[in-house]
Amino acid sequence: MEPIYLDHAATTPMRDEVREAMLPFLGERWGNPSSTHRWGRKARNAIEEARDRVATALGAHRSEIVFTGGGTEADNLAILGRWRHARAENGSGSVACSAIEHKAVLASVKAAETEGADVLVLGVDSDGRLGIETADEAIAARPCVLSVMWGNNEIGTIQPVDVLARRCADADVIFHTDAVQAFGKVRVRVDETPCGLLSISSHKINGPQGVGALFVRDGVPLHPSLFGGGQERQLRPGTENVAGIIGFARAVELAAAEQAAEEQRVRSLRDALQEQLAAAVDDTVIHGGGAQRLPHVLNIGVPHCDAAALLIGLDLEGVAVSGGSACQSGNASPSHVLSAIGANADDAAAIRLSLGHGTSAEEIARAAQAFGKVVGRIRAVAAH
Repeated sequence: MEPIYLDHAATTPMRDEVREAMLPFLGERWGNPSSTHRWGRKARNAIEEARDRVATALGAHRSEIVFTGGGTEADNLAILGRWRHARAENGSGSVACSAIEHKAVLASVKAAETEGADVLVLGVDSDGRLGIETADEAIAARPCVLSVMWGNNEIGTIQPVDVLARRCADADVIFHTDAVQAFGKVRVRVDETPCGLLSISSHKINGPQGVGALFVRDGVPLHPSLFGGGQERQLRPGTENVAGIIGFARAVELAAAEQAAEEQRVRSLRDALQEQLAAAVDDTVIHGGGAQRLPHVLNIGVPHCDAAALLIGLDLEGVAVSGGSACQSGNASPSHVLSAIGANADDAAAIRLSLGHGTSAEEIARAAQAFGKVVGRIRAVAAH
């Protein structure tokens, strides 16, 4: 029987259309886009066409798209770029974020703190929602950037980014949102949501790994983190990953075009999976279940069950899931997201199942069956 991949929030398989778009740039179209000869011009034209396609999908201007090495780099550039600009202009400043941000944001905020920034980390409720009043208090402190992710990578909770972005805009505070998990899953448009900065990543939408983008609204100043040539508005110098950028742009186009239909299809499958898992093990807990969630993410707690044994057992049954974010893999410390919502328990396993392009109803049924089998086996062993 074919194995079942339910870890699309960690990474996704590259689509055939994306691979085909990249192939010429892995072969005969190998020029350096900074060169002025014909090989270089062909590469430069391809990158600028890709920039246009990404901008169109996001509702942005082409000048507002900065290609990066992935979502982590985009988050770092957004947070540290804003902080270092504020420090250079004013000699001080503060940064703010929610307690359940991706580690790429939290680590950037920590780095800013070591450089002298005042830091505000905003708490969330038991479903992972950031309250508007809490956000308003942070906005009133006038940080150089407030970063709140569009949808959480571990439990899927969607934040009120439209409201937050508008309140920040009204207060002249730059709002950044990590939309890495949200783009392609829910509607993400910067011409509808007035954020100043927004991060997306290729390998979460069936594109190549190692490439992403930061939307930088015209007029938002950033300090670069890297130095060298003048590529990417001097914010990300270095020879561009041409093939990766081309593949990324194709993945962005496909994700945007199919978003509405895929959101409905995947949400239906996710809800079916949730019901079937609860039927197989009736004391499961849905983390973030009371909030609006991304359609592809399901995080469940299993009382009286060892997390490592559950992950290994499911893998042996041919079902790939995660114990949280991929960045947490191999880390024995509790999930900061589950800690923030008060869901960590000593005797409970927490696993994330995430669906994607190609996930089928038949796979969902098989995964739920395997889940019940493995949990039953673990609990039987523990009872002896």
